[in-house]
Amino acid sequence: MALKLYFSPGACSFVPHCLLELAGASFEPVMIKLHKGEHRQPEFKAINALGQVPVLVDGERVLTQILAITVYLDGLFPQAHLLPTDLFERAQVLQMLAWMNNTAHPTFTHVFRPSNYSPDAHVQADIKAHASEHYRAHLQSLDAFVAKRLERGEPWLAGEFAGPLDAYALTLCRWGTIAGLEPSQFPALWAHVQAVAKHPDIARAVATERLVLNTLESPPKT
Repeated sequence: MALKLYFSPGACSFVPHCLLELAGASFEPVMIKLHKGEHRQPEFKAINALGQVPVLVDGERVLTQILAITVYLDGLFPQAHLLPTDLFERAQVLQMLAWMNNTAHPTFTHVFRPSNYSPDAHVQADIKAHASEHYRAHLQSLDAFVAKRLERGEPWLAGEFAGPLDAYALTLCRWGTIAGLEPSQFPALWAHVQAVAKHPDIARAVATERLVLNTLESPPKT
């Protein structure tokens, strides 16, 4: 099986990176440095015309978008239990994963890259300030979700096995520190993120991407 993952350190591609590690998959990680514009190069856009990560390549097959890649990897590696087998529990995990990807993630994009939405510096400042407060509210919602899920006495957000929700929670919390939000404001989330980062398989992805969980304490490496 010739799996290849195109990722950028600290981006949402961290999620499928973790899933491949959790599955014990043999794969080639290919780093795309967004800050150097490598996602806009013709070689990468020939793989994904949108110029975005993640991209999973399986032989001649190419998949983008976290939800699609998650479902595909769960099918390839059922022994890894990346998603629950119970139909309703599986739908609940995908429901939360979709919210992380289509609500919380775009809000952070407004914080991190306000120039995507206006060329005017004053407007950009307003966009960033407004989005920062929305992102804080999203992390508060995520903190409550984590607390409620872990009250059941299971170690991970989908139950017995670590999976996409845990990896995305780490990503979103880490992004919060880039937005200037101290993670201790979200105690359940922050405690869980630190536990996630210590999972042996996820720790390999953290090390490969050289991630700093709290960038307020130490700037992220590029």
